[in-house]
Amino acid sequence: MIEAALGEVDEWTRSWTADDALVYALGVGADELNFATENTAGLDQQALPTYAIVLAQFGGPSLRLGPIDRGRVLHAGQSLTLHRPLPAAGAVTVRREITDVYDKGSGALVLIRTRAHDGDGPLFETGYSIFVRGEGGFGGERGPAAVSPIPDREPDVEPGFRTTPDQALRYRLSGDRNRLHSDPGYAARFGFERPILHGLATFGIAARLLIGEFAGGDAHRVAAVDGRFTRPVLPGAELAVPAWRLGEGDFAFRVLVAGEAVLDHGRFRLF
Repeated sequence: MIEAALGEVDEWTRSWTADDALVYALGVGADELNFATENTAGLDQQALPTYAIVLAQFGGPSLRLGPIDRGRVLHAGQSLTLHRPLPAAGAVTVRREITDVYDKGSGALVLIRTRAHDGDGPLFETGYSIFVRGEGGFGGERGPAAVSPIPDREPDVEPGFRTTPDQALRYRLSGDRNRLHSDPGYAARFGFERPILHGLATFGIAARLLIGEFAGGDAHRVAAVDGRFTRPVLPGAELAVPAWRLGEGDFAFRVLVAGEAVLDHGRFRLF
């Protein structure tokens, strides 16, 4: 049985280098030189804003959920809010809290919030949810229903990206070493034909494409990105990212593979 404790708090320090930011950028398929190099004439290196999620959610104490098999844990949703641009290198103090545990019947949905600050104050915060298969039915609240921001009309843009067969192996170098994304035998134990791509890799790829479409390639303009994961993605799949303008600096998006949503309820906002 899941044993997540509401209000449980952990705190730690997390640092990163410019090289770490480059490795992350390559893990989400970046070929934009301001993300993928540090010494291109006329360009300053920028960290992709979604790298903040890796800093907040990996490299600290393990999340204590009790004696469950991590192969039954799926990433369900993710949000990121930046208070100012993420530097290419730095250090932050991260504070993590379990805020809710919902009973979804077939599993338990655990909500976690992290906040990060440096010497200049708050830098970013993330919220994420994990779905633990087989851990529902304990009589808890189901939680609020999600409201999609996607409008009922054709998208304004639809950039795309074909992932590589080794995309998950590249992405895992940033810190998520879950064997579900690299070990064929382990993935097969949980019903997958082969290792699946990290949800956060899909999330980062989508954000990178939207930066190109709506922010002129300037990662420092990104204020927030949110989304819900709906289906697994196999490395090598081609991603389509239809996106809609909602207002000034405000956009909705989803990610599709072969016409099926793999990430939905997406929101992308600029400063």
